[in-house]
Amino acid sequence: MATADSAAGVLLADYALARRIEAADTAVGMESAEIHARIAPGSGAVAEPLAGGVAVFLGVDSPLTQALGVGMEGPVRAPDLDALEHFFTSRGSAAHVELCPLADASVVREMAGRGYRVMDFSNMMVRRIRVVESTVPPGSSISVQFSGAEDAELWARTIAVGFGDQQVQTPENLAVLRSILSQPATKCVLAWVDGRPAGGGALSIHDGVAAIYGASTVPSFRRLGVQSAVIRALMNYAVEAECDLAYTLTRPGSVSQRNLERQGFRVAYTRSTLLREKS
Repeated sequence: MATADSAAGVLLADYALARRIEAADTAVGMESAEIHARIAPGSGAVAEPLAGGVAVFLGVDSPLTQALGVGMEGPVRAPDLDALEHFFTSRGSAAHVELCPLADASVVREMAGRGYRVMDFSNMMVRRIRVVESTVPPGSSISVQFSGAEDAELWARTIAVGFGDQQVQTPENLAVLRSILSQPATKCVLAWVDGRPAGGGALSIHDGVAAIYGASTVPSFRRLGVQSAVIRALMNYAVEAECDLAYTLTRPGSVSQRNLERQGFRVAYTRSTLLREKS
């Protein structure tokens, strides 16, 4: 369990907290691959424990094709990275590693000289879950509803449009998004404004940790509080599920980060996105 400041109850960004969060994120990645492989056997979706974490493949162009939790279980050696890189290159993909700064120092040492490039950063936003979470204010034009299998197509397209990235909107990635609604540990929501789908998000639960992801807002509905309403709905579900901790990832300094900070989330650490091109 994470430690807390006795006076303020603030989570301390220590190794215990990072290990718990990274373990939950690794579980989300593995479940995503396993479910998609079951729904679409020809997709090649697979997850494999490697280098103290897990390597996930959901398609060459999928943003979910990545290695998670690398180095969180102890030292990583050259053969470990050889196996990790082979996992990706044998499937025609670059090696994509989401690296926690609290991972064992051997990871960075072993990566030196292998041609990895820092491509991006993301802030791990974390918060304790309150006994009672806030709800959408009365009179709001935003309503948030849980989505079922019958909503898979609408949910996937709404999330993809919200990200505003054409790569996310490819048929292959839409299929991955649809499969999320089949994951037993996951709940998905859609936000509506005046009867139109305006955004949504998902939450997966692993060992009392609520992983919030996929939260996006359709561009024409931004700055109306849609993302905040989605987060509130997911956090209330986490209360019912008796979770004690929630996390989500966001770009540093983004509008999403500010929205999350208003709801009590704080930066626990900053991940590095490392890429080694296939040779």
